[in-house]
Amino acid sequence: MTSYLLLFGFGIITAGAGLDLLLGVTKTLVRQLPFVFGALGSAAVVIVGIIAVHGRVDSVPLGQSLGVGQSYLRIDRLAGLFLILVGGLGVLVSFIIASWVKPARRLSSRGHGAGYMLLLGSTYAIICAGDAYSFLFAWELLTVSFYVLTSVEAKDATKARSSWITLVVGKVGGVSLLLGFLLAAAKSGSFNIAQWHDIPLGTTHDIIFALVIVGFAAKVGVIPFHVWIPVGYPQATGPIRAAMAGVAANVGFYGLWRFLEILGHPPIWLAASVLVVGGTTALLGIVFAAVQSQLSRVVAYSSIENAGIILVGYGVALAGIATGNKVLAALGILAASLQILAHATAKSLLFTSSAFFETSDGGNLDSMSGVYRTHRASGSTFAIGAFTLAGLPPAIGFVSEWMILESLMQEFRLHILALRLAMAFAGALVALTTGIASLAFIRLIGLVVLRRPPQGSITSKPLEDKGWFGTAALILLALACLLSAAFAPLVIRYMSGGLSSVANTNIISHALKSPWVLQPVYSNFSILSPSWLFVVIPTAALIVFLAAHALSRGEMLKIRRVAPWHCGADFDGNATDYSAFGYSNILRHVLRNILGTSTSVSADDECEDSPGIQVHSIVSDPFEFYVYRPIRAAYLSVVSVAKRLQSGRLDAYVAYMLVALIVMLTVVAITG
Repeated sequence: MTSYLLLFGFGIITAGAGLDLLLGVTKTLVRQLPFVFGALGSAAVVIVGIIAVHGRVDSVPLGQSLGVGQSYLRIDRLAGLFLILVGGLGVLVSFIIASWVKPARRLSSRGHGAGYMLLLGSTYAIICAGDAYSFLFAWELLTVSFYVLTSVEAKDATKARSSWITLVVGKVGGVSLLLGFLLAAAKSGSFNIAQWHDIPLGTTHDIIFALVIVGFAAKVGVIPFHVWIPVGYPQATGPIRAAMAGVAANVGFYGLWRFLEILGHPPIWLAASVLVVGGTTALLGIVFAAVQSQLSRVVAYSSIENAGIILVGYGVALAGIATGNKVLAALGILAASLQILAHATAKSLLFTSSAFFETSDGGNLDSMSGVYRTHRASGSTFAIGAFTLAGLPPAIGFVSEWMILESLMQEFRLHILALRLAMAFAGALVALTTGIASLAFIRLIGLVVLRRPPQGSITSKPLEDKGWFGTAALILLALACLLSAAFAPLVIRYMSGGLSSVANTNIISHALKSPWVLQPVYSNFSILSPSWLFVVIPTAALIVFLAAHALSRGEMLKIRRVAPWHCGADFDGNATDYSAFGYSNILRHVLRNILGTSTSVSADDECEDSPGIQVHSIVSDPFEFYVYRPIRAAYLSVVSVAKRLQSGRLDAYVAYMLVALIVMLTVVAITG
């Protein structure tokens, strides 16, 4: 049954892509239909995942359809768990996109639907791939889909450059996976991924482990491969970004989980490196997110932060396996899996909800004020998504980050100094990251959602209706962020079935001190009840509100209106508000060594009545500045030399060949 459902899902997705390419985007129904097909195909995949998590392992033979060797798809419990996550998000995001594309001007050309279907199909195929051929083939298709979705609207050189960066980094990750897979196949004598369990420990095993981690890390945006995310995600159209960040990015995490199950014991140096790189990625991502002035770039950089936090939890699991501490390994993989759930749902919610009120200037934060007043559904759900990524209770982001920090506190249980130092270092970085994340996302809630919009701003004019399906899908995503925290013990129980091949299910169940209380697997440590927090925090807030209202005798709710006043002169009240730049400016100065902040001040002569000054502040990514720019300069130098060689004279080429022949004969004579 599962094999037929899976093939049905792939068939529906393929049909959706064909509809987009054949019929175009001229009519409303034609624009929406491919994404409805994507929702139906994703729903079939979810059913397959549910069946697999409950213990039904199945496979779908593909024969030699890829042209090389025997290929097949395999659905086990781990694949089923990820299929439920990405398939469920695929259903909701597809319905939201179908509502979003209703106005004709939002899609100017065909290709969006086909690229989106390609993304969904390749994502599901990667999770189900049972051999190296089908895995790498689907991986390359996913890279192509990213390029299509970021380039279909690229009408200038800057946008085209962003698409090429996305493609190049994707190819780098693919090359790393290809090398790792070839080594594994050569060592095991098989291209069947399940046969790689038998690869013996040693140098080759460690190299394979490192190569696959690099390949999957490039897809999720771990440093130094993160440069494509802040330029790639914003180039995608509207809520389609949610498919890239919330759906497809999970294949990178799936690959890390799958090869932890396959390869098993990692070297100490690799576990320590993953912890350090993960913590650094998290801090770098959230610091740059906090100082961005465009909404799409804020959310994109926060994806880098979340990838780093997930990688830290994965590093804890590696440290536990490397030292034989199965309890620590279970804690790390459980905490990281909860963070994947938090990131996927909240990031999908942010990108989809913001698409309904994002301004035409790329989502400048200062031009989007008070969206809750005009966009109640999308504004409210956007606030919930931002609240989740801020890591504040009672949302799932708080629960997952709490477990990540608790796992890092177990470093005293390890006997290897390098791992203890790496966990302590990562713990400090993650703690700092969570604090800055609160600053970054509270800024979004305050400036974008709650702030009073200035007169005549673009957000004072409602955009098109989202429709019932779009609104319902947004609400379901928001509820997922909240209810997955309220019912975290039930979520963990269900996750344990899918994670049983990676970590001991019985050990994971140790996190459940009682039916509604969590502990970080270890007994007699700290405990938390997100279920009770979900009840206590709103109740306490209501009590405080009622008490304040009673003690003030109702004065608290009265609004006192006075004329704006500033320095003895009438002034526009909005001009005294914090701007997105001003709110984060202190962070630019405090962390200027990380951000590479450069500031310039110039006179502002635009207003003759009240001249002032303009402050220009630029931040630069250290990896882009110190790594990629020198590489680009060296590459362009080589290209310029090659261009001169291409336009040379014929007698010069003959001379080159003669010199090369003499050199080769000399070498042969000496070595012979």
